[in-house]
Amino acid sequence: MGSSSRHGPQSEGSQRREYPERPIAGVGSVVLRRAEGRSQVLLARRKTEPMAGGWSLPGGAMELGETAREACIRETLEETGLRVEPIDAVETFDMIQRDAEGRVQYHYLVVDFLCHLRGDESEGEARAGSDVGEVVWADVQEVLEDGDFALTARACTVIRRALEMEMEWDEGRV
Repeated sequence: MGSSSRHGPQSEGSQRREYPERPIAGVGSVVLRRAEGRSQVLLARRKTEPMAGGWSLPGGAMELGETAREACIRETLEETGLRVEPIDAVETFDMIQRDAEGRVQYHYLVVDFLCHLRGDESEGEARAGSDVGEVVWADVQEVLEDGDFALTARACTVIRRALEMEMEWDEGRV
């Protein structure tokens, strides 16, 4: 049976995203590709809070019984239509947003993964899923140096680290 709280009805086994009782585990995908000699990163424009209307890395909340890698694959497919293979964790961080009264409005523990497109997705034709308004392959230089897409400082740091990991990975596979 569902229960009620001061923030509205809630079904048994589910957790509110807004004003949660505990942190919510989530994942993000740093999907990189080369196009016309330039590095690109896959970005999604959020439809819902937190960050409604803003650009971010694809990702979302984990589901019960799924691993972080499985969640990364599912969320990227749901949001972008692309199949990816998570290579390695780039960073784990807390995303905590407080309301005007100082209460925790959102709290996610997020694991961002460096991901490669699966072989059958080599062209990388992304399409927006139901919970994002738009997806785009963005030039990394424009994202990081020019500030296009107004990503958070944390997202930019994750992209930089993923680029470093990608270079190391490429050097290691001859």
